[in-house]
Amino acid sequence: MNLERRAAVFQHGRLAGHLRATGPGSWAFAYDRDYDGPPVSLTLPVCAEPYDFPGFPAFLEGLLPEGPQLEALLRKHKIDRHDAFRQIVTVGGDLIGSLTVRGIPEVT
Repeated sequence: MNLERRAAVFQHGRLAGHLRATGPGSWAFAYDRDYDGPPVSLTLPVCAEPYDFPGFPAFLEGLLPEGPQLEALLRKHKIDRHDAFRQIVTVGGDLIGSLTVRGIPEVT
């Protein structure tokens, strides 16, 4: 069974682009072709080409809870501590700042 991990990333409630797993531990973020708003991160200007990351993207990892909040999230939702993707889609509707992240159902 091959499951693709994908999420929609919104900037100020508007679809900005999509995050997807591209291999073990590697990720890509691509802006939606119709998106013309502010970038999701100052380090990721809006462009047509996808951004590739050798690990979970720092612009999203920096939004994850830490300390007691992280421990509570992991316990409550039975999430592996190293699964940043599942963490971000679990808390993605309640992030600090202008971004929200929603998981896209996995396809088998």
